[in-house]
Amino acid sequence: MNEFDLVVLNEDVTNSRLKAGDIGTILTVYAEGKAYEVEFVTLTGETVAVETLLPHQIREVRASEVMAVRDTAVR
Repeated sequence: MNEFDLVVLNEDVTNSRLKAGDIGTILTVYAEGKAYEVEFVTLTGETVAVETLLPHQIREVRASEVMAVRDTAVR
């Protein structure tokens, strides 16, 4: 996975509004892929979270997938 790739979150992030299935963009790749800084935004471009994640916490987007919507204000 490389900078600016879209990725899917594999698990909920503790103490965050992020849930498994959320889509983010890789901002930084650390130590040749040992960790990734990923930004998650609303559909209008407002940042929800920027998290440093390990490879097992994210995966590449598949060509057969479609985006879905959920409200981050609802818990």
